[in-house]
This record gives sequence, C-alpha cells and structure tokens, in this order.
Amino acid sequence: MLTTNYVPGAPVWVDLSTPDIPATAAHYQALFGWEFQSAGPDAGGYGMFVLDGKTVAAVGPCSEEGAASAWTVYFHTPDVDATAKAVEQAGGVVRFGPFDVFDRGRMAGFTDPTGAEFAVWQPGKTKGLDAVNDPNTLCWTELHTTDPEQAKSFYHSVFDWESQDAPMGGFTYTVVSPSGGGQEASQGGIMGLSDEARSAGATAHWLPYFEVADCDAVVAKVSGIGGTVLMGPADLEGVGRMAALRDRYGAAFSVITSASA
Repeated sequence: MLTTNYVPGAPVWVDLSTPDIPATAAHYQALFGWEFQSAGPDAGGYGMFVLDGKTVAAVGPCSEEGAASAWTVYFHTPDVDATAKAVEQAGGVVRFGPFDVFDRGRMAGFTDPTGAEFAVWQPGKTKGLDAVNDPNTLCWTELHTTDPEQAKSFYHSVFDWESQDAPMGGFTYTVVSPSGGGQEASQGGIMGLSDEARSAGATAHWLPYFEVADCDAVVAKVSGIGGTVLMGPADLEGVGRMAALRDRYGAAFSVITSASA
C-alpha cells in the first residue's frame, strides 16, 4: 500500500509529458477532477495536478518534438548520484541528470535493462505527492517488461526491493515493496508482456494506477473526452475492478476501484 511517508525505493512522484498542456489538463479535470497549477514562469510549462488542495500528479511538455506522451514514475532516493552509479553498475542507462530542480529536490532519469524508463527524486522542499490511495490519486505502480527475472534483479540491486511471486493463471505476478517493508508496504508489481502485447508493438514500461470510486463510470467517460479503453473493466478477485486506458494523447494508465476501498 502506498503512503506519503516516503522511504527509499518507494514511489514518490508521477508526472505526464504531453504535447498540449491546456488540453491535457482539461482532459484530466473532466476525468478525475484535477486542477492544473503552474509551477511558475521558470518551470518551462511544468505544473501540478491538484485535488482538494493537494498535489496528486504533475504535467509538463514533451522533452522532444514528436515524442510520445507518457507517464513517468519516480522513486524516492536519499542520494541521486549514488543511485545513478548503481543503475549503471546494474546494467541500466542514465538518460538525464542528476540535476537540481531549484530548491525543490534533485532528480535523474533512467532506462532499465529491459527498456523501461523511470526516474528518481531526492527530496528538497518538495517531499513528494501530497496524497495517494484516495479516490483519483496514485495507488499502485506496475512494470510491464520483456524479462521479469532480469527486471527483478536490476531493481533489487538499485533499490533493494523485496519481492514475492504470485501465480496468476498463465503467468506470474511479482509484488514488490521497499526493503524491510514487508507485504503491508507493497507498492507495485512486475509482470511479463504478453505475446499479444509484444505483437502489437508494446515495449517495456512503467504504468501508474489511479484509485477511483467507480471504475465503470470512469471507463464510460474516457472515450467521450478523447481517450481510449484498452482493457476492461474487469474484476480481479480480492483486488478490485480495473481497466487500462489511454488519454487523448496516447499516454497509458490504469484505474482501479480497490476491493478494500
């Protein structure tokens, strides 16, 4: 379960790169009730998605013209520079950074050995998201990868994550949690890309999940505001009712009405 009591290796931030910030902000306001707040004139268009006065995600322009819109998951680190070295030693790639974000924190972006992009955040004045697990906030992170075993080894080397495999019919789902956190602190999962997904051109990626009060209502709404339903809604016994979606610019994410919510 995610928490805002951030510890090393835990999800601490999530942001969206998009070619059109105003249109994207309107999309997520309609879907989740988020309000966009600019981070200021020096932030290059970057800003926060705010719900009930709390920062729940962020959004900024695509870094390169023609780049695909995508969500990025950030994990907490007490030392970005040390994490960058650990990533390289474990076979990953440093895509950018490390660098300071004003007085807010220090960050870097990486690609794991299976091709999935992620980032890390060393908190300064910004500790992380203000709310998680509540309706319309981040509640889970999930890696879809071409090589689950290699991914598990990599993230254990970098973050010292604990993992537990759970058979799920025709595949194995690995639940991960911060070191010493146990199952109660589980924060995400790792699963292999299906043959069908690979044939359709899917590559390794991190996927954020947002808790919603009514999965079916969100699914019914997303197509009407320019998004796409990729899968669901579907029930997963003991977990909840979920669906996989794309926003109006193609960024993938999932929503879930948790069984325990």
